[in-house]
Amino acid sequence: MSRETDSHDPSRRDVLTATGAAVTVGALAGCVGDDSDTPDTFQIGAVDSRTGSLSPFGDRNERGFQMALDEINEVGIGTGDAEIDFQVEDSQSIPQDGIEAAQTLVDQEDVPVLIGAVGSGVSMGIHDSVVQGTDVVQISQNSTGAVLADRPELLRISPNGAGKGAELASLIDDEGFDELALTYVNNDYGVSLSEVVVEEFEGLGGEITAEIAHEEEESTYSGVVSELIDTGSEAMLFLTYAAEFTNMINELVERGVTDEVQIFGAESTIAEEILENTPTGSHDGMIGITESAPVELETYQAFEDRFLDTYDVEEPTVWAAYAYDAVMVSAIAAHVADEFEGPAISDVVREVTNPPGEEVAGLAEAKEVVDPGGDPDAVNYTGASGPIELDENGDPEGAYQIYRVEDHEYVFGDYIV
Repeated sequence: MSRETDSHDPSRRDVLTATGAAVTVGALAGCVGDDSDTPDTFQIGAVDSRTGSLSPFGDRNERGFQMALDEINEVGIGTGDAEIDFQVEDSQSIPQDGIEAAQTLVDQEDVPVLIGAVGSGVSMGIHDSVVQGTDVVQISQNSTGAVLADRPELLRISPNGAGKGAELASLIDDEGFDELALTYVNNDYGVSLSEVVVEEFEGLGGEITAEIAHEEEESTYSGVVSELIDTGSEAMLFLTYAAEFTNMINELVERGVTDEVQIFGAESTIAEEILENTPTGSHDGMIGITESAPVELETYQAFEDRFLDTYDVEEPTVWAAYAYDAVMVSAIAAHVADEFEGPAISDVVREVTNPPGEEVAGLAEAKEVVDPGGDPDAVNYTGASGPIELDENGDPEGAYQIYRVEDHEYVFGDYIV
């Protein structure tokens, strides 16, 4: 089956307008203002990758954000049926810029809930420099770095990358390779994921012939590619982002070795931008593992139907579903707490995503089950991305899927749960 990558289409319905560093979405979502003397609005903020190396994820997120906002504001939160006033700041996919964006939301806008971010390093920087020691609840929409589990107050909707790393090692072993050369982006995401892959692959009896760190947004990766080729390994794993991977694939093409090696990747090496900027057939046969939407679940199918009714694309991505769930979890927790304050929301946010409560697929259903200020154990939110069930480390359940590149297109296959 195919997946769309939410590339920009000016003919489709416009969502969170990206003019300027920030945007308040109250008007777009039918919000009635942010007068603190009335219970009309509940302000939350988000740090997203509108620009930079992770902007393909940011594009997908904002559709999920907007869908959740529309649904939430149609029914309202808590006793006063408050609507969400939603402000997005751009991290530019860089930790320091993400920290500054979060400071704007926390220090100036006084948001009790901060959704952010995409990159694991950005999320960690926000937590350590802005959120830690405050009453703000942080929920990352996309970060998968295994190291985030060391920060249990940093909640996330996408699963811990340690599981993906173990599955990648098993996949490479199952494909018959006992030697592996890998390169990883030198940040919290790449380092933590590569460490898991190396440990798991060596545990299976394999040999790591190269473990090469590379920086983001370099003009060339010729040296990295040379080191990979010099190992003589027939299997190469790229734990990096779209722009960096595009550069490396084009280097491999120039060296004439793409037919001689098996290329493996993870979720960040899937993007229409890669296909558009590499020669047709350049990396056909590539195999990888990505986080996956639970396409067999009714909650995802209903989300997909609503998404397709709204946007002129083939299918939503799991990243849009994660973004949708981050906003919806915030709204349900605020409704149950019946307070738009960080401590109250923090007290219930895990409970509303876990059994034994009645399964609900959104705020409207949650309001039918539990009154404002009611028992958080009465509801169990099952999201568009599947069961959330935040654990003691702030990690949810998750599912993965194997993908391949065939005829210069992504083809998605077996699920791993």
